[in-house]
Amino acid sequence: MTRVLTWLRDQPWIWSFLGALTVWLVIVLAHTQGGGATLTMTLNFSVFFVIVGIGQMLVITTGPGNIDLSIPATMALGGAIAMKVMNGMESGIPVGLLYALLTGVAIGVFNFGLIWLLRIPPIIATLSSNFIVLSVAISYGRGLRVKPPEAFSDFTVAHILGLPIMALVAILLAIGMAAVLARTIYGRSVTAIGQNTKAARLAGIKVNRTRLITYAISAALSALAGALLAGFSGGSALDLGAEYLMGSISVVVLGGTSVAGGKSNVPGIWGAAMFLYLLVAMLNTFGIGMGLRLVLTGICIVAVITIGGGEKNR
Repeated sequence: MTRVLTWLRDQPWIWSFLGALTVWLVIVLAHTQGGGATLTMTLNFSVFFVIVGIGQMLVITTGPGNIDLSIPATMALGGAIAMKVMNGMESGIPVGLLYALLTGVAIGVFNFGLIWLLRIPPIIATLSSNFIVLSVAISYGRGLRVKPPEAFSDFTVAHILGLPIMALVAILLAIGMAAVLARTIYGRSVTAIGQNTKAARLAGIKVNRTRLITYAISAALSALAGALLAGFSGGSALDLGAEYLMGSISVVVLGGTSVAGGKSNVPGIWGAAMFLYLLVAMLNTFGIGMGLRLVLTGICIVAVITIGGGEKNR
């Protein structure tokens, strides 16, 4: 038992789950809503943070300075394209999702093209790309809110044995990505590049190709999250991904992934996503205003990171 507790204490993801559990208990004790209902709502809204967080985690793992700031616009465009292609028809659901994924891949390739060909730092390249993609979304969507097919909308809110179907899908996605990082050449290449790019290149790893794939995966997951969120919220909108820019970074950092690169943590993304949602829900429960809520949210995030201890020096 002691050995198990020691192992759990040393896991960087445990602190995000403990934080989520603590906030959940506060909500249950202070609010009339049952713990099961609160947990279900948490899983529903955490799914989107998990999906975009996994993509952001891959990018950050490739080394210092690598970050994807094009997520909000990619979600908006992905959602708009998916809804327009579906056009309210159930037969268009697979094609709409495919178009959203392909759009994300194209944006990811464009992002890496700016970084590699023009030698622009990733933070500047992806931020510039965010504005360009958002302009495309505005031109494409024309400000219209296209409703999703009823079957697709029902899927995004459906449950199995009391658990949201989308949460189960996101859990499978997280398990699959953890396996990719641990067991595949691509996953090990991402980790090696983040730890030491020069050594990885000397070892024969195709650094640029790996980073290209990583940015493409990140953008594809963002576009997929945008399509699912459009179905969940009743249609696409230009501000669909507004809260997921800092949210995607927060769940990665809180989840135990090293911002210096070379160390990813998939389970922690789930704990961090649940913690962030529950934290906002708790502050809303106590009627705290927007300004103070943002301050307290920042303080709680810093506290969790500090308690977790971050990356230990060896």
